[in-house]
Amino acid sequence: MTDLRRVRNGEDGFTLLEILVVLAILALLVGLVAPAALRQLGGARNSVARQSIARLDTVLDLYKLDVGSYPATDEGLGALLHKPSGVENWNGPYMRGTDVPKDPWNRPYGYQSPSTRPDHDYDLCSGGASHAQPQPGVSGAICNP
Repeated sequence: MTDLRRVRNGEDGFTLLEILVVLAILALLVGLVAPAALRQLGGARNSVARQSIARLDTVLDLYKLDVGSYPATDEGLGALLHKPSGVENWNGPYMRGTDVPKDPWNRPYGYQSPSTRPDHDYDLCSGGASHAQPQPGVSGAICNP
């Protein structure tokens, strides 16, 4: 009768060195890929902020067509959702929802009318990833063109 049991000769499984080499390769890959992925995420948020500001520019223009002027600084973007007192010809709400939109970093947009910049009617800015003050001229702020 033949013994069907296999004789172990040390070739089964992985050595500790092989496992460590695989872990080192994986760590290198994560170290190279993660920063690039995070840069892409930051760039995407900046792009979304610019697109949102462009959309709000359009909505503010619609408000001006109806009312005759942009909302004052103290009325802010809330005037697009709720009729300010003393405003005639308001045909809002001009946006969906009940809350004033926030930037991609979940902070409120800065709004000022009249603008502090020449050739602009108002300033609409996000503080960006750097948590800058949402106003034009501040490094890291994303504002209406």
